[in-house]
Amino acid sequence: MPTTDLSLLETEVLVVGAGPTGLMAGLVLARRGVDALVIDGKSEPTRESRALVVQARSMEIYDQLGLAEQVIAGATPARRLQIGTEAASAGADILAAQTDWTPYPGVQVFEQSQNEELLATTLEAEGRPVRWGHRLVELESGASVGDERVEVLAEGPDGPVRIRCRWVIGADGASSPVRHELSLPFEGVTDDATFCVADLRGVGGVPDDALMARFGERRFAISFPLGAGGHVRLVWLHGDDDPEQEEALAAAREDLRITYDTVDWFSAYQVHHRVAAHFRRGAVFLAGDAAHVHSPIGGQGMNTGLQDAHHLANLLADVAAGHLDAAALERYEAERRPVAMTLINATDRVFGAIARTGRGTAFARRRARPVLAAVAPRLLASPLGPYLAGLVGQYRIRYRASADEEPVPRWARDRAVGVRLPPTAANRDVLRSMSWQLHTYGIEASRPAVPEWIEGPYTFTPDWNGRLREDRLYLVRPDGFVAASFPVHAGASATSDVREALDACGVVGGAS
Repeated sequence: MPTTDLSLLETEVLVVGAGPTGLMAGLVLARRGVDALVIDGKSEPTRESRALVVQARSMEIYDQLGLAEQVIAGATPARRLQIGTEAASAGADILAAQTDWTPYPGVQVFEQSQNEELLATTLEAEGRPVRWGHRLVELESGASVGDERVEVLAEGPDGPVRIRCRWVIGADGASSPVRHELSLPFEGVTDDATFCVADLRGVGGVPDDALMARFGERRFAISFPLGAGGHVRLVWLHGDDDPEQEEALAAAREDLRITYDTVDWFSAYQVHHRVAAHFRRGAVFLAGDAAHVHSPIGGQGMNTGLQDAHHLANLLADVAAGHLDAAALERYEAERRPVAMTLINATDRVFGAIARTGRGTAFARRRARPVLAAVAPRLLASPLGPYLAGLVGQYRIRYRASADEEPVPRWARDRAVGVRLPPTAANRDVLRSMSWQLHTYGIEASRPAVPEWIEGPYTFTPDWNGRLREDRLYLVRPDGFVAASFPVHAGASATSDVREALDACGVVGGAS
């Protein structure tokens, strides 16, 4: 990399890619007081996009950032999934199954371009504007264990720019130049089938408050409401060829019995099921589509990227502040890659069951439709419903405190450890600070010997459904996940339990 006659920028964290993942990372770092720079080779935010669903856990993150109401104001809510076109079908009630488990039940249809505009505008208002038109050219160092600085060459509107930073986040999409620079395998497959996506107006027979699954003789489609009057995003399985717009829409009209007035946007694409071999190499990290891509079934991809970014940015901020040892950064891949692998495997199985081409699969889909239409609503209304709805909403993710073959430490023997703390009207304000905290629910406890930057203990009324015990003291991470749980006896917790948990979390200095 040439080092003379180039503009030099210095920052703590360089984020490559200004999609939802990169912008979320940049905003969380800014809120945590970390100097971060977001660059992107595009000249402006995305205008058209395939991703469009914001799930409940992502809404909780937006709430932590004070942006949830802006999402709601610009979104079209969907409370249920209707299977088939029969108007009498009530559908599977997602909102009811998630109510009392998250403050944001249901699905918000708020497409990728809207997420990007909200996050980019917020960053700019806070003095951290995206540097558009800056394309990564070369990553010179920082990809080995022990590297403390990273050198990057970017091509900007006014010529080459050299960027020096402590860490790099590659949030630059499925074709990620950062991942290629690291020579990391992107393991998986590309499906032969072609999917099409179109924004349509005046579509007949679609509900304004629901996702709808439609089944044709050869094709399968899901429609997402974008507004009243039949304004929808239609995503459908076309076949094995790569069609032009008119051909694809004509086939959809005939097979899926779709009627519409106008087309705002159309695209065709193939589905990939891939995950990077590693999410980190030295001082360089991968997040979002740069780390994992999968089928659009379930609307999980953009949400997983937003949560990758939230998790990683908080970790980097804690290390930058001296709160955590640098070894704690290993937690990012250890916790987030299993989430991606689970998602890849689950969506691949669903894709194989309902969204592959071939007469046999099409016949099975048609036969299964009435069964699904009858069973799905009952399943979500059953005792199993909240669990399944929580997986879709991504607020039932669990991070393991130890490997399967290792004994579970005392401070992790609580079902709340490793899951996100349920946000309530009472604890929402303190969770917005994105700090390490101590909480109790129903009992007051004295402050144990912990570093002064750990806030609390805060005492709240018992949470919903008894998910948090009244006789425990909870250590909560800045991302809202419970890091540890300690028994409270006579208002105090055992010092040895607290010290062991802090050491396991990588807290610098441990218990004071």
